[in-house]
Amino acid sequence: MKLEEAIQSNKFRNDVHKASLNILYTAWWLKTVLSRELKEYGLTHEQYNVMRILKGKHPEQMCVRDIASRMIEKNSNVPRIIDRLVTKKLVKSATSEVDRRETVISLTPSGLSLLDNSTSSINQAMDAQVSIGQQEAQVLNQLLEKVRAKE
Repeated sequence: MKLEEAIQSNKFRNDVHKASLNILYTAWWLKTVLSRELKEYGLTHEQYNVMRILKGKHPEQMCVRDIASRMIEKNSNVPRIIDRLVTKKLVKSATSEVDRRETVISLTPSGLSLLDNSTSSINQAMDAQVSIGQQEAQVLNQLLEKVRAKE
């Protein structure tokens, strides 16, 4: 769907302005698609992101600060997200043996299993919804990184 149809407007200051709005709209759209898939597993996209970060270090534990630094949404309340995942028995929390002031987190076997299943659904949804080829994806990645060059 064209951006003009989606937001019911064709008034843009210039093409850079339109591209910026297009990025925001597309991010919202993709987040909505993925949230729908994750809802089937009782997860929010923030919880899923934490679990994916933990999977990247598995079987090692990670401290909350390191998890927070890798989050896609930097304003996420990581301790609250982890508390909910602990309640669901998808992650476990412990005091670090290296630094007793730190809390370390790891995936549980049920967390690993749920993550594998939900990732399979997410991958299928992405394949079905995102209709660009590998070369287009490479160009898009380069352009998006250029947009964030001043980050």
